[in-house]
Amino acid sequence: MDLISRYKRLRSEAYLKETYTGPYAFVGLGGHSLANLYPVIHYLQIPLKYICVTSADKAKMIGKKFPGVKGVTDLDVVLGDPEVKGVFVAASPKAHFGIAKKVLESGKALFVEKPPCSDSAELEQLVALNKGIAVAGLQKRYAPAVKMLKSRLAKEKLLNYDLHYCTGAYPEGDAVLDLYIHPLDMVCHLFGPAEILACSPAGKNSFVLMLKHKDVTGTLELSTAYSWKDACEVLKVNTGSGLYTLNQMEELTVDLRAGVIAGIPLEKTGLGKTVHRVLFAHNPFSPVLTENQVYIQGYFDEIRSFALRVERLAAKGASSSCGALSAPTPRSADALSDLPSLRPTYQLLDALR
Repeated sequence: MDLISRYKRLRSEAYLKETYTGPYAFVGLGGHSLANLYPVIHYLQIPLKYICVTSADKAKMIGKKFPGVKGVTDLDVVLGDPEVKGVFVAASPKAHFGIAKKVLESGKALFVEKPPCSDSAELEQLVALNKGIAVAGLQKRYAPAVKMLKSRLAKEKLLNYDLHYCTGAYPEGDAVLDLYIHPLDMVCHLFGPAEILACSPAGKNSFVLMLKHKDVTGTLELSTAYSWKDACEVLKVNTGSGLYTLNQMEELTVDLRAGVIAGIPLEKTGLGKTVHRVLFAHNPFSPVLTENQVYIQGYFDEIRSFALRVERLAAKGASSSCGALSAPTPRSADALSDLPSLRPTYQLLDALR
């Protein structure tokens, strides 16, 4: 067998070997869930036993659209089923805290979309209730470009950063909590906890911030005064070796500076020049998994890592009860968005609101 054929066989076998016994339940059936979360669950073949919705008419239709899945309107039915190992929650943002609280009280593993709650006080309630696995759906932490940037920044001398998160108007919800949780969580994830040094309102639901982290200071523009058609999220990080630019999870580049001798920039003498390198870029030419938007944006890995942890925990419990070898313990990378890690983000959200 030639090398290419062997690689393809091993790749397909790896997919077949990764199985999920479940069952799981899903709360919510909105546009975000259908576009970004359900496709991943279907691809991974994570078995759903229930989909919980608020409409009785929707509940009756679920069995036809999702064969083998029961549509229910009562969350207690889901939580009272001892077979259900984990629950995905992606409902209305305002409903997330109440639902998440009930899931954790039931002892089941929880995946809850952002925002999981409204403030730090509610976050601490969820942390205290959790006795197993509880993950927040901050998918950008799992985006390939963000993982690469975080790894590279750990080896750099940080100078400063600026981030622009600009969208159109957001009349349907709380822009600070629903939208700005993403950029604020991004900088906390990359640079650690922060305090607000300055905050200047820049229109309705719009702010210009200066944040101080342990090793770096940065500025952020958070605004709904732009356009959804041209919405953007661009992060620039200035380091000792050069300037990193992350453009909407789609591209990560670095511009390496030319050297300086005796205080004289070599690029001004013609002896040196900056070097532009593309570290990561979305290439839609080939429709493979790793070029799909749900993968680029981090949705795939956040759901996969949650389900793998639940399966490992279940396997560990089963093997312990029969005296067999325990299952592998979850890797630290799998715990990328556990609830306690959201504390710095919510401290900023509380201060901003």
